[in-house]
Amino acid sequence: MAFSAFATRIADLARSIEALAPIARRVGVPPPQGREWFELLERKLLPQLQMPPLLVVAIVGGTNIGKSVVFNHLAGETASAATPLAAGTKHPVCLVPPGCDNPEMLRRLFEHFELRAWQSADDPLDDDPVDRIYWRLGTHVPPRLVLVDAPDVDSDVTVNWQRARAVRQTADVLIALLTQQKYNDAAVKQFFRAAVEADKPIIVIFNFCDLQADRDYWPQWLARFAAETGARPELVYVVPYDRAAAEELRLPFYRLSTTEQRPEVGGQRTEKGCREEEQSYDLDQASSPTDLRNELAALHFDTIKIRTFRGALARVHDPAQGLPGYLGEIRAAAGQFAAAADALSATEMARVAWPGLPTSVLVEEMHQWWDAQRGDWSRRVHGFYRVVGRGILRPVRAAWASLAGPSEDPLAAFQRQERAAVLMAVEKLLDELARLSQVGNEILQPRLLRLLGGQARAELLARIETAHAALPPIDEEYRAMLRAELEALKAGYPRMARWFQTLDQALAVARPAITVTLCVSGGVLAGDLVGQAAMHAAGHVAGQIATDAAIATGITEAVVSTTGEGARQAAARLFRRLQTRFAQRRAQWLADFVEKELLGDLLTELRQGAAVPQSSEFSAVEAAMAELQLVTI
Repeated sequence: MAFSAFATRIADLARSIEALAPIARRVGVPPPQGREWFELLERKLLPQLQMPPLLVVAIVGGTNIGKSVVFNHLAGETASAATPLAAGTKHPVCLVPPGCDNPEMLRRLFEHFELRAWQSADDPLDDDPVDRIYWRLGTHVPPRLVLVDAPDVDSDVTVNWQRARAVRQTADVLIALLTQQKYNDAAVKQFFRAAVEADKPIIVIFNFCDLQADRDYWPQWLARFAAETGARPELVYVVPYDRAAAEELRLPFYRLSTTEQRPEVGGQRTEKGCREEEQSYDLDQASSPTDLRNELAALHFDTIKIRTFRGALARVHDPAQGLPGYLGEIRAAAGQFAAAADALSATEMARVAWPGLPTSVLVEEMHQWWDAQRGDWSRRVHGFYRVVGRGILRPVRAAWASLAGPSEDPLAAFQRQERAAVLMAVEKLLDELARLSQVGNEILQPRLLRLLGGQARAELLARIETAHAALPPIDEEYRAMLRAELEALKAGYPRMARWFQTLDQALAVARPAITVTLCVSGGVLAGDLVGQAAMHAAGHVAGQIATDAAIATGITEAVVSTTGEGARQAAARLFRRLQTRFAQRRAQWLADFVEKELLGDLLTELRQGAAVPQSSEFSAVEAAMAELQLVTI
């Protein structure tokens, strides 16, 4: 892929992440700033892909090891003050080669810092909380090479090692300045371990050495440093301790020759040996001190630049610590929001065992619909005799009640059962919200705790009981749906409809005979013949009521069975559908009530948070990341 196309992909990814960050905050995931992968993207990949291919070489290390002295030797002049005081350099110093003294370019290169023109060698010693980088033109700096003197990586002053970390993320090559005291320092090793993970080339310089007395020790120091950090230095130098030479910028740099060895155990390479090659180092006896500045100038700039880009990109793509891990955090946080939203949804409410609507209520609604289908004469006849029948049946019902005992009104029983189901659903909801309030993230948790605090639970249950008591068994919307279903059944089975209409007309003619029979039955019941006669009369009345209901609805099995199996199945499906629709509507009423009385806008926020992984911003980051994973440079 062309280098310019690669740069375009990086810019697209950066813009996508910038757009996603505020949306991720909805679910409590903080912006990616401060994460190593993002800072490599922001401080290295993005700015350096948009400018000439300079090679940034940074001198880094611990306190009081002579970083500024080495920096001045590379610069060929005293550009950074050397001081025996710990943590002397507080702000990085940057030297640029001729032709690169462009402040705007340097601002993009060092975006983390406030760019300041260098005035004196004491500028970096200024104790200022603002992150600054002092720059100046280095007349002796090789072309395309940018030199940086970094603050101490192990400083007790937090801001110093934070600035050193920012320099590390921008640099292409790190010159690790080590001493006998600092090569095994924990902070130093941690700093360079992160550099190795980003595949940054490292040049090691051992300072303050005794070339004869330390000859057997610096290979051991280097081996320990390499083992603890994973570093495989590109070049290794030793520098003798000579204070006068340091002040006069004439320190000698001796390069060590290397011999690579592949460790084997029993003739087989170890697992570690498959990944790393051990190196042994010795002073090159055939050479005199080398010119470090010229050797840096001889580095393969383009090769190193591409390598460091690949290393930074690998950190961005790291499944756990990179961008995929950030996206995983967003998915997990959104999942908590989705769980809370699901707990509050009407679908979840409907999972409670809602009682079915009493058949008598459905039959009455169906009767009213069927009554509207009758002609005027038939409607008047059936209406008149139904009123008469109810009067005749009143003593029969009273007699039956005296025998069977009092029974609860079906509608009252339904309302009692439904009230229990409603309270159970709300208790279940509140328990789930209480659980989520304990495990939720920093955005979700405090909101749920506020909802559940104090007397909120008891007050909500009381309000729901009051609202349910005022709720009619059937509202107009459900009634319209029920009648539409009956119309559809009638249209789907025209033979059945005509058969019932014929039967209905015949029964209208027969109504007087039925009434006479009922009168006789009632007269018998009015006497002393209760016993078996009462049972027989009650059975007759129950049969007549069922027959009347069948005529009114046209769908009970006793009658529908005469019109074919298909109609009977359709009627059964209709009853199930009506009960299911009823439960869904009651669950929706409860969900709406809870949202209004308890949640306010929280449910909307929960749904928005749950939808973050499906947002266009999230998808854009995933797409940009997938495209970059296919890139080779």
